[in-house]
Amino acid sequence: MRLSHRGRLVLNSVLALATVGVALVVVLGWKSATRPFQPAACQATAAGSTFQVSPEQMANAATIAGIAVKRHLPARAATIALATARQESKFINVDYGDRDSLGLFQQRPSQGWGTPAQVRDPVHATNAFYDALVKVHGYQSMEITKVAQKVQRSAYPEAYADHEPEGRVLASALTGHSTAALTCRLGDGFRPGGATGLKRYEQALPHEQAPVRVSRIAGVTGVRLAVTDPTLAWSLAQWSVGSAERFGVTRVYVDGRVWDHRRPDDGWRASPEGGRGVVVLFTDADLPRP
Repeated sequence: MRLSHRGRLVLNSVLALATVGVALVVVLGWKSATRPFQPAACQATAAGSTFQVSPEQMANAATIAGIAVKRHLPARAATIALATARQESKFINVDYGDRDSLGLFQQRPSQGWGTPAQVRDPVHATNAFYDALVKVHGYQSMEITKVAQKVQRSAYPEAYADHEPEGRVLASALTGHSTAALTCRLGDGFRPGGATGLKRYEQALPHEQAPVRVSRIAGVTGVRLAVTDPTLAWSLAQWSVGSAERFGVTRVYVDGRVWDHRRPDDGWRASPEGGRGVVVLFTDADLPRP
């Protein structure tokens, strides 16, 4: 049968649609057989607001907030520091900046913040920021644009205010004032830290958190942090989760809950394990039964 010009156009359209349909079936079938794309990310939620950053960024934010806890500074100090670091470096410990600016806070060695190596050390840089902050009279009630400018001497002080809401949420979670507020999804390349990660965690803890008695757990690669104050307990727990990629933390138990890197969508689920204080593991092995 010979088709008319109009008939040939219709037939060609049908064949084209059929080809697209087959291609879609092939693509969708391939996608269903593979793991859905899930980017690594950490998020904090408080007062109805949620902010998300990468695990690397959250680890640096955890250091900044943890040092505020160690120094017995108010959560407002952590908010200011976090908002400042977010504006200056996006929580990335960069090795470049304007003129000789470096690190999380873009501090300039030529202005007395320390040597280049020191200002790229997150612990030194954070303590240097707080040293300057506490000298600002009334900083707790002052607008963040004014107090951050007094500390940083920035050319664009109004930019700090843009990040105050994010700083407030992160500070609330990482100082323990908001419970079960911070969780992380780690990337496919994540591996438990094991004995090496545990050792690095123990070395960092006294520099980045309030003093706490640490004891290793027999039969598993992990530690128990002896703490009874609930706010401090959640600060330690969420600092540990925020630092999970950095140290290879696999699970954190606190207050009858657990964060497990293998079940990131569960957040902080109820758990009868863990016992008192905060338990931090660096292996996927089970906790020994009491």
